[in-house]
Amino acid sequence: MSTTTVTGENFQQIIEAEGITLLDFWAEWCGPCKRFAPVFENAAENHPDHTFGKIDTEENQDLAGALQIQSIPTLMIFRDGVLVFREAGALPAKALDDVIAQVEALDMEDVRRQIAEAEKNGGAES
Repeated sequence: MSTTTVTGENFQQIIEAEGITLLDFWAEWCGPCKRFAPVFENAAENHPDHTFGKIDTEENQDLAGALQIQSIPTLMIFRDGVLVFREAGALPAKALDDVIAQVEALDMEDVRRQIAEAEKNGGAES
């Protein structure tokens, strides 16, 4: 499976979809982004059951700003509409595979319970 181009127009629809969605925030001028791109593309090929999206931060500055992207590449992973991972920097292939495996193993009922607890407690970690 190849990657999907994500923009401000389709962002919400893509992240709210059921399943796992990985988003790569990048820019053409970014050297680490160029090094991470083939790792991300390869992961997309190896995990066709997940959605892999690329967001050009130059073409989507409003979206990048709203998501407080301060360093690129930044990887965000959503599962069933919930942000479960966010990290700036180019991950090596093994690290990306490890993160994907961890996201696949998440108990989303437990994740939602923890989020509800945190919100009930005024946003404090429980």
